[in-house]
Amino acid sequence: MFTTLRDAWKIPDLRRKMLFTLAMLLVYRLGSFIPVPFINREVIQQIISQGGVLGFFDIVSGGNFSNFTIFAMSITPYINASIIFNLLTLVIPKLEHLAQEGEEGRRKLAQYTRYATIILALIQALGLSLSMKNVLVQKNFLTIATVIITITAGTAFLMWLGEQITEKGIGNGISLIIFVSIISRIPSGILKMVDYVKVGTISVITLIVFCVFAIFIIAAVVAVQEGQRKIPVQYAKRVVGRKMYGGQSTHIPLKINQSGVMPIIFASSITLFPATLASFFPNSSVANWIATFFAWGKPVSTIIYVLLIIAFTYFYTMISFNPVDIADNMKKNGGFIPGIRPGKPTAEYLKKTINRLTLSGAIFLAIIAILPLMLGILANIDLRFGGTSLLIIVGVSLETVKQIEAQMLMRNYQGFLK
Repeated sequence: MFTTLRDAWKIPDLRRKMLFTLAMLLVYRLGSFIPVPFINREVIQQIISQGGVLGFFDIVSGGNFSNFTIFAMSITPYINASIIFNLLTLVIPKLEHLAQEGEEGRRKLAQYTRYATIILALIQALGLSLSMKNVLVQKNFLTIATVIITITAGTAFLMWLGEQITEKGIGNGISLIIFVSIISRIPSGILKMVDYVKVGTISVITLIVFCVFAIFIIAAVVAVQEGQRKIPVQYAKRVVGRKMYGGQSTHIPLKINQSGVMPIIFASSITLFPATLASFFPNSSVANWIATFFAWGKPVSTIIYVLLIIAFTYFYTMISFNPVDIADNMKKNGGFIPGIRPGKPTAEYLKKTINRLTLSGAIFLAIIAILPLMLGILANIDLRFGGTSLLIIVGVSLETVKQIEAQMLMRNYQGFLK
């Protein structure tokens, strides 16, 4: 692996992209130490220590929420805006037409998503400021407006930072920001586990079992993320002028999980939405009931989380893999799957196969996401967000490594994956 990194470092373009990505992530972490004025952080940390929806926000934001820095809302409004426009693309013909226009259409959709992100960030910032007035040192219009503008600007800057990483660096910028946020909380998580052992909440043997179990989960996630089914494709021979084309055999790699880590991120955001919205109205009995009923780890929210993971896995697979287009392209180039007629039968076969694979991958993701939650309940320790965090870390790591691998293979270097 060190040899691979050394070879990658020798490539000027790849070295520039890696340095740019690291620099942008460093800027993000430096911004995590810039506090928002007029905030009593001790009160916020007491609220977060009680768990619930704000605990997940603090993990995703890398501790920015508990310290209430300029990145307190992290990239959550952008994720929600992306979910909204991805769903609207399926029901609004104009947006669907834009998505099919190529680069220009995608650029317009990205611009609409940015506008929606700012609007959602303003609404969320307003809700946080009004619902958490007890954390404000001074309660007046100026302080509330300052807090709203500051954290909204922080979210807008993170959105820009993520897009810059995606465009000029290595990996998906938004995913990498969430990845860095989560791993920045690992040291405090380790210290918390040590405290559990010291006070006798868990034994040393139990801690060792959890570590072995975490390694097993990581290995299983990697195996599923990398697992694929190869559909054989045969191309018929054809003569063009004096040359003969075709006749070779190849395959279509169908991954068990085509959608990567995005279903986990989107599903967790939507699952937490009712409790988040209810937290804006702390004095309402209905809002308190909603916040309790849909709290993270409760039976209702867990069922919703599982169903959303499965739904978003199918949704993103449907976007990224079109059996009809693949079948048409194969037919035009004289390709066919052995035993399957070209055209519609091939499209139906591919659709049936990808649906089965997607179901297996979605169920696996859902199990891994909720298993640490169940184990935490049995062991009486806080592992509510362990599965989600682990899936995001492993998924983003694999996606980034694959992008570096692709860059290496373009230049005939041996990469990470053999």
